Amino acid sequence: MPATQTRENLRKKRTGIVLSNRMKKTIVVQIKRKTRHSLYGKIIEKASKFKVHDEKNSAQIGDEVSIEETRPVSKDKRWRLVKILSHGHGKATDDLKEAPGITAETGTAHTKGIAS
Repeated sequence: MPATQTRENLRKKRTGIVLSNRMKKTIVVQIKRKTRHSLYGKIIEKASKFKVHDEKNSAQIGDEVSIEETRPVSKDKRWRLVKILSHGHGKATDDLKEAPGITAETGTAHTKGIAS
């Protein structure tokens, strides 16, 4: 390859929301996408979670981040944090608060009026 040509960057890039930052130098990012159901044709939303390498531990829960595919860093990590696009101020936990019968702190269901 001549020195004037540059190698094309074929790494995948995605944008998602940080769900967890409890691990050292690792965040969990959820990527949502819309796709058509194969049989019924309805547009449905699918989500995938990725473990992402965050060298500086800078991302917080609810932040919108840009990630890029990279070489394997560990057993589960194949992505790295490129940049934080916006700070969410805990948007990921707001989804738990809106769900009926689920507590935001534990993510478990309430049990009302059940006698043992």
